[in-house]
Amino acid sequence: MKMIKKFEEKNVLVIGLAKSGTEAARLLHKLGAKVTVNDQKPYEENTQAQELEKLGVSVVCGSHPENLINKTVDYVVKNPGIRYDHPLVVKAIDMKLPVYTEVELAYLISEAEMIGITGSNGKTTTTTYIGEMLYGGEKEPLLAGNIGEVSCGVAQQATAQHEMVVELSSFQLMGIETFTPRIAVFLNLVEAHIDYHGSMDEYMNAKKNIFLNQSDSDYLIYNADDPLVSDIVQEAKAELIPFSTKVTIQNGASIEDGWIKVFNHRLMEAKELSLPGEHNLSNALAAATAAILAGGKVDQVKHVLRTFAGVKHRLEYVGEAVGRSFYNNSKATNVPATVTALRAFKQPIVLIAGGLDRGLSFDGLIPLLSEHVSKIVSYGETKEAIAEAARKANVPFIKTVSSLEEATRLAFEKSVSGEVILLSPACASWDQFRTFEQRGDEFTRVVKRIFNENLQE
Repeated sequence: MKMIKKFEEKNVLVIGLAKSGTEAARLLHKLGAKVTVNDQKPYEENTQAQELEKLGVSVVCGSHPENLINKTVDYVVKNPGIRYDHPLVVKAIDMKLPVYTEVELAYLISEAEMIGITGSNGKTTTTTYIGEMLYGGEKEPLLAGNIGEVSCGVAQQATAQHEMVVELSSFQLMGIETFTPRIAVFLNLVEAHIDYHGSMDEYMNAKKNIFLNQSDSDYLIYNADDPLVSDIVQEAKAELIPFSTKVTIQNGASIEDGWIKVFNHRLMEAKELSLPGEHNLSNALAAATAAILAGGKVDQVKHVLRTFAGVKHRLEYVGEAVGRSFYNNSKATNVPATVTALRAFKQPIVLIAGGLDRGLSFDGLIPLLSEHVSKIVSYGETKEAIAEAARKANVPFIKTVSSLEEATRLAFEKSVSGEVILLSPACASWDQFRTFEQRGDEFTRVVKRIFNENLQE
């Protein structure tokens, strides 16, 4: 870890704790900053704030007093979940104070080079893919970022013998100043998080930050099949390396005569890939390209492509009961992610969908519902809107229920042998669950109860 002097004796306000805010506060304290943390949760219930206070960090809990932003503050570090229209953030920007997310801190202290991965969908799968592919190569991988490991915590353990593989959300990328990955991976871009960013343009501008600091000695791996991404990356100074599942590419990755080819080397037949769906083929091409550029061994890359079991909550295979296969795709928090999941299966699908109502249309599901879905059970705030899309698609069986457990049990009851029962909500989880992980875990628990009940019969 680089013991940088940038924050020494500086007044830094950290807004929002949870994992990233807490880790940022600990790091800043270690770097000699005068840290104040501010969190909405009351002090009496806030164990993270209490622990930070014991270290000597100043703590303000239960509200967000506007006077926390004043002329004595040098820097603001915000939890990515804190929006930019938050009064404290607005005031900080008006006062021209630097507003960072902890990813910027990670970059400043890391002794390791970084691979950064962003996109609307597939980030976690691709990040995990790359990490697995780098084992046994030139450098030891360390996974961090939106994947669940706080980057500035991981960076404290990183040395020059490591490669940090960092999943980056648009929320995190908005809070950078110098962050520069040696290798950037831009997977895709669809309309998402507009309630946070305000417009598609602002969302795209946030994503661009992954490459805007790169130089011509860096690499930008991008999806040549995505018109938006292909257009945006033309602003980059880094060496552009495309990947495609549709056209043959020489300096990059593509499919040629049924083979996965990276930098003109045939790795394996595409049909040998362990994960289903064209989207996973696209993720695999991106990951293999990044891993080989970063010094991964080709044999390890091929081994991972053949054996990778996927990531929890992302088309995760839960098991089979009475001829029905269950998949947990709780990470599908938007319509394009569910469209991608529906395309991954050749078998008829019983779809479970629903969640937080953001006022978005579900009409984008209609063509895939018509082609792939035999039955749909919707639940939560969006149940009626999803059911309406299913009616437009002429899905034979449509039912709305209140809870995910009801939906899962009904889906099993109405399914037949040979069908896939797929949780792919097309919505955020926050109407009934704190996170998409909690939602996926609940689905898995219900499915396992179904397994046990059917074993007993």
